[in-house]
Amino acid sequence: YFASEIDKYAIEIAKKNYPDTIHIGDVKDVMYPKSFDGHKIDLVIGGSPCQGFSFAGDRLNFDDPRSKLFFEYARLVKECNPKYFLLENVRMKEECQDVISDILGVYPIAINSNLVSAQNRYRLYWTNIPLDGQPEDKEIMLKDILEDYHLIGSEHFHSEKTVAYMERGNDKWMQAGSRRADRYTQTPDKDKSFTLTANIYKGVPYNYFEDTRTNRHRKLTPLECERLQTVPDGYTVGVSNTQRYKMIGNGWTVDVISHIFNKMEA
Repeated sequence: YFASEIDKYAIEIAKKNYPDTIHIGDVKDVMYPKSFDGHKIDLVIGGSPCQGFSFAGDRLNFDDPRSKLFFEYARLVKECNPKYFLLENVRMKEECQDVISDILGVYPIAINSNLVSAQNRYRLYWTNIPLDGQPEDKEIMLKDILEDYHLIGSEHFHSEKTVAYMERGNDKWMQAGSRRADRYTQTPDKDKSFTLTANIYKGVPYNYFEDTRTNRHRKLTPLECERLQTVPDGYTVGVSNTQRYKMIGNGWTVDVISHIFNKMEA
């Protein structure tokens, strides 16, 4: 398994869990067959950074340097000529979606991670793997993935100052309601969590959880976020919580990918 990654913390966690992975650096420098020691590549998977495509971002699309990495992915699919390929990305403007579809030769399949996890995460998947439907709904709810509150460390609880900040109104936040908290508060009674992003490490407003079991406001823990992405418990242990949050938010929902891969033939 060859991996093109430049984030040193993600590489560290990959090495911890899969020490036989061969890391080949920046995708812009990866060339077939030179970078692969002559090995034939059967499957190419990837997801160029989504910030340039996302409706929540600046929507710079293909003018964004991060989104331009899609073309590096497309180049490698062409060079490697694998049996299968898979590309994941966020919901985007239709014209951008059409560019990707034209280059890869397939239309995307939309899958929401809420079918296999307790997280709402709508994503597009371009693949030539023959799929015949959506994943089975496992009916997992947010309350099902929460840690025992007795085990949650004090570092995960928000201060009174932070809570007061979220409870205040602000003209710039009027689209969210009268309080900052109106748009971002999650509780155990909520069926599904919001979409995890790399910004969850910042705490408020992206990670603001009202734990009604203790009547305190806190962050969802890295372990809870791993569960939202259907990553094995403790998979990201070994780096700081900040880096754990980032890589979990940037990652894929494992059980969605498993559903897709189950349709591959040897």
